[in-house]
Amino acid sequence: MSVNGQDRRGAWRAALACMVTLAVAMGLGRFAFTPMLPIMLGEGKLELAGGGVLASLNYLGYFLGAVSCAGIGIKASSMVRGGLAATAALLIGMGLLHSFTGWGILRAAAGVMSAWVFVFASGWGLRRLAETNSPMLAGVIYTGPGIGIAMTGLLGGALGRWGSEVGWIGLGLLAVVLIAIIWRVFDDGEAAQGSGTKAPVAASSATASGADRSDAIWLVALYGLAGFGYIITATFLPLIARQALPESSWPDFFWPLFGAAIIPGALIGARAPTHWDNRLLLAAAYALQALGVVLSVAWPTIGGFALGSLLLGMPFTAITLFAMREARRLRGNSAAGLIGYATASYGVGQIIGPLFAAPLAQRTGSFEQPLLVAAAALALGAVLFAVVWSKSRRLNAG
Repeated sequence: MSVNGQDRRGAWRAALACMVTLAVAMGLGRFAFTPMLPIMLGEGKLELAGGGVLASLNYLGYFLGAVSCAGIGIKASSMVRGGLAATAALLIGMGLLHSFTGWGILRAAAGVMSAWVFVFASGWGLRRLAETNSPMLAGVIYTGPGIGIAMTGLLGGALGRWGSEVGWIGLGLLAVVLIAIIWRVFDDGEAAQGSGTKAPVAASSATASGADRSDAIWLVALYGLAGFGYIITATFLPLIARQALPESSWPDFFWPLFGAAIIPGALIGARAPTHWDNRLLLAAAYALQALGVVLSVAWPTIGGFALGSLLLGMPFTAITLFAMREARRLRGNSAAGLIGYATASYGVGQIIGPLFAAPLAQRTGSFEQPLLVAAAALALGAVLFAVVWSKSRRLNAG
């Protein structure tokens, strides 16, 4: 086999392994709670406000995990493997424990693991693709969360017919099987010497221009709006749909549809030409998500929820891809620190979302007000990214 053929095979092996990795860490580890929440509510194990607290604890863990990434020097493959094994154990633990405190600890720990695996697997995979001259396969990596979400939506509800304990344990065992399939891929030597994600943030900031520093601040701040804007729908979509369509069998399918929409969105996003400005791409993606959120309020029908799920899902990981691309534009190979801070900002938005939405929805009996606020946050982010791009263009022209 030629060297180029070996590179191509290695690139696909790395991309598919990272795809499965993100399906487990994000689709199962983070988002299994969305289809399991209505089951736990129906069993009387939780109230809506308590469900919001558990969701926010998971996102708090994600925030803490993201913040810590810039200071971790452990090699990426070890972090990915450890995080995946812990994710499977934490899913199974949700079915074995029966206390709110225990669930809170498990969901927070699952958030930490998902952030570690996401950041380290992304760095490992993207560097492999760069080494093999296959950057377009990045889209394959970022289909992983969509595949995982679709699996949790379809399997979680089905398994949950035997109770939430069976649902959680079943998803945990599915994670074990998927992890076993890709475990040995991470035996490969690291993509580069010293491949931990610890980044010389201070040094890179010192050499960055004032405009680049300003752009980095805007990226971190506006990425947080994306976290807040999508998370209310992503946490409560089955509940929102059941409130609007109480006699319909469709509400259980909107969450898998959201996950399925992520897959083409990630592939299309990865093929966006590198000379296209990431800030304009982010503005367009935010606008699509804002429209998707509004549709669930303005058109609460099967068609409205289906189209809204598609519009919310398609830009989901594309937003992450464009944000990482922007971080690399600003910091080059020292982008891990900026990626970590942006991911932490995203985590803050996710923490606030359920804590804001669940009590308000429980008090008013509707998610209408939280959803409109979320849509407004996404629309604001779209406008501000366009403004930052326009200002930068004027500075460069001058």
